[in-house]
Amino acid sequence: MRSIWNGAISFGLVSIPIKLVNATESHSISFRQIHTEDGGRIRYRKFCELEDREVTQGEIGKGYEDADGTIIPITDEDLSSLPIPTAKTIEIVAFVPADRIDPLQMDAAYYLQASGAPAAKPYTLLREALKRSNKVAIAKFALRGRERLGMLRVVGDAIAMHGLLWPDEVRAPEGVAPDTNVTVRDKELDLADALMDTLGEVDLEDLHDEYREAVEEVIAAKAAGETPPQAPEPAAGGKVLDLMAALENSVRAARESRGEEAGDHAEVQSLPQRKTSRAAPKQTGGKKSTSTAKKTAAKKTTAAKKTTAKSAQGQKKTAAKSTAKSTAKKTTAKKSTPRKRSA
Repeated sequence: MRSIWNGAISFGLVSIPIKLVNATESHSISFRQIHTEDGGRIRYRKFCELEDREVTQGEIGKGYEDADGTIIPITDEDLSSLPIPTAKTIEIVAFVPADRIDPLQMDAAYYLQASGAPAAKPYTLLREALKRSNKVAIAKFALRGRERLGMLRVVGDAIAMHGLLWPDEVRAPEGVAPDTNVTVRDKELDLADALMDTLGEVDLEDLHDEYREAVEEVIAAKAAGETPPQAPEPAAGGKVLDLMAALENSVRAARESRGEEAGDHAEVQSLPQRKTSRAAPKQTGGKKSTSTAKKTAAKKTTAAKKTTAKSAQGQKKTAAKSTAKSTAKKTTAKKSTPRKRSA
């Protein structure tokens, strides 16, 4: 790996010659700007405002613009000879537990490579000291025209350094959280926990950049004169009106995607129904369960008896009414029949 900075680690009175190399690399696909009418490349040319001519890269330097518009030239020699101890040195200032570092402060990552045989022993000493203490080293260093903060930690058999933002460069999360009072029920938290447990852990080595792969497929298709693959129709969405239902469906879908059997859904299906806020009675022993069952059976028997009695009474009333109607009809018929006169 090519080094981007040469210097030393200052560890008290111990000096460790090192080389700084990038620990990460970007695999993103870069594009060129083109003229859409004919596909010609768009290039930026650098012109000098005073001479009105294009200049080469070798003629370009750095300059600081003062408040009145005056440009003050600054050379690489000026920056390399700054009167600070971190100009060519990574100066360790403290050792702290790793959890003291806010991940929001983390910036670019580098490997610190031992420079030559004389650096092997002090390099190994610092690495083993960091391992045994379970701490990280906080350091200051200068890179690309500014002094920076860094965190040294052990990665395998090497020492890595993460650039850190200065504390005043991290914004406070003001106005980010919801400004309304929201109550989260225990049932919702239980389902959220179930969803987290179902999703489980993941091996980061199994994750990959699907966006880059899709772009590569589009490029390959257009280069071959073929139609690029089309994106699938997005699933019909909508507003989530029922958080509990959404959580239950999420747990079910996550388990199905992991190939779990239908019986594994019992934990979610056995949760209390959302229509009532009363919890089901707890059963702490066999006696209470038996007593409850007896009471329930007695209630059912009583209810059945009452229903039977009401039904019988209804049948009697209906029969009485039918008899009364029949008698009334016969009486009316007798009254309406005329009597025969005797000769």
